[in-house]
Amino acid sequence: YIVGPVIISRAFFFPPQEFFPTPTMADVQALKDIANRLRIYSIEATNASNSGHPTSCMSASDIMAVLFHHEMRYDVSLPRGANNDRFILSKGHAAPVLYAAWHVAGHPGITHDDLLQLRKYGHPLEGHPTPRLDFVDVATGSLGQGLSVAAGMAYTGKHFDKADYRVYCMMGDGESAEGSVWEACAFAGHYKLNNLVAIFDVNRLGQSDPAALQHDVEAYQKRVESFGWNAIIVDGHDIAAIIAAFDNGRACTDKPTALIAKTYKGFAHDDAAEGISDQLNWHGKPLGARGEEIIAKIKASTKNLEAFVAPKKPSTKLSEDGPGEVLLSSPPQYGPDDKVATRVAYGTALKKLGQSNDRVVAMDGDTKNSTFAITFQKEFPERFVECFIAEQNLVGVAIGCGCRKRTIPFVSTFAAFFTRAFDQIRMGAISQANIKLVGSHAGISIGEDGPSQMALEDLAMFRTIPSATVFYPSDPVSMERAVELAANTEGIVFIRSSRPALPRLYENDASFAVGKSKVLKSSASDKAVVIGAGVTTAEAMKAYATLAAEGINIRVIDIFCIKPIDQQLLIESARAASNNVITIEDHYPEGGIGSAVAEALAGESGITIKSLAVRRIPSSGPGGKLIEEHGISAAALVAEVKKLA
Repeated sequence: YIVGPVIISRAFFFPPQEFFPTPTMADVQALKDIANRLRIYSIEATNASNSGHPTSCMSASDIMAVLFHHEMRYDVSLPRGANNDRFILSKGHAAPVLYAAWHVAGHPGITHDDLLQLRKYGHPLEGHPTPRLDFVDVATGSLGQGLSVAAGMAYTGKHFDKADYRVYCMMGDGESAEGSVWEACAFAGHYKLNNLVAIFDVNRLGQSDPAALQHDVEAYQKRVESFGWNAIIVDGHDIAAIIAAFDNGRACTDKPTALIAKTYKGFAHDDAAEGISDQLNWHGKPLGARGEEIIAKIKASTKNLEAFVAPKKPSTKLSEDGPGEVLLSSPPQYGPDDKVATRVAYGTALKKLGQSNDRVVAMDGDTKNSTFAITFQKEFPERFVECFIAEQNLVGVAIGCGCRKRTIPFVSTFAAFFTRAFDQIRMGAISQANIKLVGSHAGISIGEDGPSQMALEDLAMFRTIPSATVFYPSDPVSMERAVELAANTEGIVFIRSSRPALPRLYENDASFAVGKSKVLKSSASDKAVVIGAGVTTAEAMKAYATLAAEGINIRVIDIFCIKPIDQQLLIESARAASNNVITIEDHYPEGGIGSAVAEALAGESGITIKSLAVRRIPSSGPGGKLIEEHGISAAALVAEVKKLA
């Protein structure tokens, strides 16, 4: 077989041929015919919807035919089966060829008529793949993210499941300009994920211009090899060569494999797409009448329009069961006078979860000795994944680890650094991802490190995610319970942790729930209800003591769960406290606790809300000094309450 400019000798590169039998000419022809079917269906579907990306599908069709009908092992009747090989179409705009591939493979829920419903309102065959379909693990289309997810799946297969399933990810050449692709390449190369295969569909053309490297496949090869990969240049329209390249990847046991496939956008065999193939200005456009002409030519050159090669079944026998309920191995154990940073309590709680359930895993971005994920790593080094300083990849890997309920991933870094992975988090929500994100070093209370390290936008960011749950614990007991709740809450969960040591507020046997807050202090004559979290709950408790000594009562609420918010408690508390509400937070005012409370009370008349928040970019300094300087201290709160008294 010729793979690009390299002649592969099976005797040199491959194990005995009983493992990789040479395909017959009939096998190759059948796969070529299947590829032609994929092209036809992609053109038909995009014509029917009058939108879509047929030329991007056409460049990938030969590779897809080999993948689905020769290379991958999967049970078509159980698309997300634990034992199946995995496939991620990172170039999600080529969705029609993915849908066509599952139709040809025999998926019972994807008929030819379904393909013609592409992009129609209410139909699951959307413009880009989403997990509304049972054969899609993650949503794609925001380019550059698929390889990180695939790397997480591959790491899970190799190190957690210890299974032989393989993971495949197809990317476009244009998306390889994204830095997250190379973060993923570095990660997979470092961990020698030999069960991972990346496919670069180098079809030369982007959306509006040629891709930067065009058809310089050697440059792609050198770049990928520099990250520790086995990189193979292959003619992406030569079925036999594609088979040989995949065989080479299976034979490589010490590194991941990348196929650098030289293809042509809009390609069809026998020049059936002449005038469209390798031409600009066809991206994202249905082919219309030209498409009908091309379909006729493809059909004329296809030997068997009903060609079918049965997909190979997987051999592994993993259980399909999920992790089940996850509980702390022991309750919180803090003394009444203990002061413990919630970031420290996070590490303690995570270790306890790991002790009770071996599907709990953790990963970090080289901050584990600050986030205290190191506590888990010391106890369970085999279940800890160091992702280094690459937060986009960190989140993507976590999403992959959590797919198919193989693990419950906890992901930690400084909360501020999750901002650079916001698109991964946004896409994670569309992907129905089950990941737990824990951000430390929240707000100005971290002190001398300065504003680049201070998370002051994180609550706003996570509150915009429709399906997210957001916790902000104020003491070590509530932090341990927040971690336990997160493990058992499906979807994206964010926990905000604090650097300063905080006093214990709750008894060790206190119970907590998603969507519920706690009233810490109340009376029948409260002048206002004060709502805080983390360090500002501690400030509110100081203010309560000062005011009580002067005969002024306030109600203090520890919000604990910001999303979903405890709306009923907030309404009742506001009414019981003279309709005066004061929020106090170590966060910018936009999108934080004040915004959340205002939204919850928006339908209530007569309630006055005052927000104490960080209102300008801070500087370095002692945490206590900064809290005073920015008006979120106990003294500032006392002054605000006295304006109402």
